Amino acid sequence: MLIKPTTDIRSSEITPKDVYLNRRNFLAGLGLSTVAAAGLGMKELLSPSTKALATDKIAGIQKSQFSTTEKITPINDVSHYNNYYEFSTEKEEPAKMAKDFRTRPWSITIDGAVPKKQKWDIDAIMKFAAPEERIYRHRCVEGWSIVVPWVGFSLSELIKRAESLGKAKFVQFTSILDMTQMPGQRQRILDWPYTEGLRMDEAMHPLTLLCFGMYGESLPNQDGAPIRLVVPWKYGFKSAKAIVKISFTDHQPSTTWNEANPHDFGFYSNVNPNVDRYHSQAHERRLGEFRPRPTLMFNGYDQVAGLYSGMDLAKNY
Repeated sequence: MLIKPTTDIRSSEITPKDVYLNRRNFLAGLGLSTVAAAGLGMKELLSPSTKALATDKIAGIQKSQFSTTEKITPINDVSHYNNYYEFSTEKEEPAKMAKDFRTRPWSITIDGAVPKKQKWDIDAIMKFAAPEERIYRHRCVEGWSIVVPWVGFSLSELIKRAESLGKAKFVQFTSILDMTQMPGQRQRILDWPYTEGLRMDEAMHPLTLLCFGMYGESLPNQDGAPIRLVVPWKYGFKSAKAIVKISFTDHQPSTTWNEANPHDFGFYSNVNPNVDRYHSQAHERRLGEFRPRPTLMFNGYDQVAGLYSGMDLAKNY
């Protein structure tokens, strides 16, 4: 919507006025309808049978030292302009198509280089640490960006409980596979289920967030409910949504976009204005703004630069 001149904007990319003016009613409506559960015969990737309300308030949120002071992008923009191919390739569609997506019960399988395979309930995971609000910049490889008050805690809290330290070098995240709820998965746009991965030191960095809320409330379905990753110095596709499995390994795991197009979607995918993808990455456009701004190395999160000391980031992208 905002990476084109205004004369080139398609009508389908414009948020309808009635949706914008009735945001609260829309969000409340996400929690009112129910549908019957349906399974796919994959034990670890079963769909849940009920859902959490997108308007559930999260109690006890603490402010984080990692937050930016930049202007926050309005929730209506963030929740109605989504890259979520499991539902649709059109950015305005996931908000409508995910409204009945079921997020309870939900569990995450922990396997790989851990003492034993485990399955943790989402509500237990949410109590691993006090929830923090982190206002992060979030950059998309397509050229647009947002500033969002995510709610969650450092992924390292989960990794410590998995007891994988000293054994694994990488961690892989697998998103849910459920074609009954996610119509985009019925098309071979990508190799489903969606997978992403991080090097262990990236996963352990305090900026890496395991996220279950935003704007003080539970995640809307179209933004990755009930639990997702947020890695603010990497392009948005690295932040896997609706996670159902976390695997620890001694080798670099496959990731969906890297397998689909390794030339444009490297494993690391750090925000780097000097490495072009399918178009220049030198500038970005914030949702709600029309004037482009220069892209910052690591999306402005210089705290992570030491993770890549000695690496050629033009080759390791």
